Amino acid sequence: MKKIVLSVAAIATVSMAGGDIVPEAAAHAGPAGVTVTSKAFRLDFSGTHYLHYKHLDDGTDTTDKFGISRNYLQVKAYFADAPKSYMRVTLDAKQNKNFDSGSLDVRVKYAFLYLDSILPSTGVELGLVHTPWLDFEEHHGWYYRSISETFGEQHNGGHLHTSSDYGINFKTKTEYFSSELGIFNGAGYHGVEDGEGLRAAWRLTGHIFGTGKKHVHKSDTYADVSFFGQYGQDEAKVGNADGDYSWYGVHAVYNQPEFLFAAQYIKADKADASRQGDGWSVNGEFRLSAISDSLNDWNVIGRYDDYTLDTDIEKTTTIAGLAYRYNKYVEFIADYQKNTKDNTEDKDAFMVTAEINW
Repeated sequence: MKKIVLSVAAIATVSMAGGDIVPEAAAHAGPAGVTVTSKAFRLDFSGTHYLHYKHLDDGTDTTDKFGISRNYLQVKAYFADAPKSYMRVTLDAKQNKNFDSGSLDVRVKYAFLYLDSILPSTGVELGLVHTPWLDFEEHHGWYYRSISETFGEQHNGGHLHTSSDYGINFKTKTEYFSSELGIFNGAGYHGVEDGEGLRAAWRLTGHIFGTGKKHVHKSDTYADVSFFGQYGQDEAKVGNADGDYSWYGVHAVYNQPEFLFAAQYIKADKADASRQGDGWSVNGEFRLSAISDSLNDWNVIGRYDDYTLDTDIEKTTTIAGLAYRYNKYVEFIADYQKNTKDNTEDKDAFMVTAEINW
């Protein structure tokens, strides 16, 4: 078992060098630190946090409060004989609305084994894993989940899926094509599992500019077209009268350093009455660096969702905001959001959010 000495001020990533495990970026070393023991070849620690202030007017009452919508702490343990394979655990401390105190409950968001290249250009996640679509959209088409969930998952949209579930997910990456194909319990990481059925879920993506193997950033130029969805039995009491649950969607995104534009259509043809329907969404981001280098860290964002249930109830969401990149770890977003339901329920919100990634 290796001993790893980490300074409090050092970057929380350790790697093998000359037979010893030493901190990367040793130049940042501060106090003597503590000793960590691990059988892993390398340990990667990271965190993601969404901190916000929100003013909400629901037409009857107004509320003002601070909150934490996400508080992830993550560790990956890499294996010496397969350096691209690892075990990942992600904890999420989320405010529990069931308690008057609003205390933070810690729950497991991801806990999976990833094995690289078990098939050509294909790895696999096993355990509490990513579902095929949401994580991809968050890193390619909608970079601001800190202020709003994606169209397909949010309550005022389709409310059709979650970001993780118990199951197995095969992930393929080539230059011009990538995919995720999985089998899942179906209720999501926080749903009740009754073991009476499984769901298949998929994402098939064409990468027009050959970026399928790349971890893209806002500074890259890419264009993707995706087909995604789920099909299977009702495992979370969201299926139709026969217990069937299925939905699918198409999504296109174009990004270049100056701007991003994305659009999608989703349809749930087998679901309960609160989900069965269809809708569309568009979102965009304009980077003000296109106007002046002095505005390099400022972005204007916007989004519009429209989802109509088969019961003819229409739900719409409008988002407009301004984002400022404080440094490589912190971004601040000020935004206005308007949610409507059947033109009778209106909610207006103003938020200031700090997103932190380290």
